Amino acid sequence: MGLLVLIRHGQSLWNAQNRFTGWVDIELSDKGMDEAKSAGEKLCEIEFDAVYASGLVRAQHTAQIILDINHSWSGEVTYDSRLNERNYGDLQGRNKQECREEFGIEQVRMWRRSFEGVPPGGESLRMTSERTLPCLFEQIVPNLESGQTVLVAAHGNSLRSIVMEIEGLGPDEIVKREIPTGVPMAYRYESGAWHPTQIT
Repeated sequence: MGLLVLIRHGQSLWNAQNRFTGWVDIELSDKGMDEAKSAGEKLCEIEFDAVYASGLVRAQHTAQIILDINHSWSGEVTYDSRLNERNYGDLQGRNKQECREEFGIEQVRMWRRSFEGVPPGGESLRMTSERTLPCLFEQIVPNLESGQTVLVAAHGNSLRSIVMEIEGLGPDEIVKREIPTGVPMAYRYESGAWHPTQIT
């Protein structure tokens, strides 16, 4: 039985400023680094066989902070841009409240919290899932099938699309699912079946 641990990166500087981040490469805030350290302490007894992170520095640094605490790890982290955050297009870098004032609350809500909503020049959650799920099945699941323990450090929406697949959630359910920064989620995998589990 394999074990998959998912973690959204710690708070970024733009998370703290309430700005759309998407594919912009923004570092962790001090709070985000503390969140990653806290996650590392929770995961310090787990021996990882493979570690994946997105192509963005906030996820990569979250993974590295966790691994610095986990002394059993001596391998290389695999970076895969398919795990990148959803691309928010023209909204990237903009304050979310200012966007609500310009475009309207319902329009911004649709862009952020619907499965099909596409921000100008960006991606919908469906489009995000179309790149994250091949990464899951091509890269990560084969490790789990061989009984390995895998850590994936990524982003709110890229992880949301993976959780949707793992838990069999529908579009209306997944858009309501919050993925908090710096909090590990774990799933056992056996014979094609996923089982949520607690980190102990």
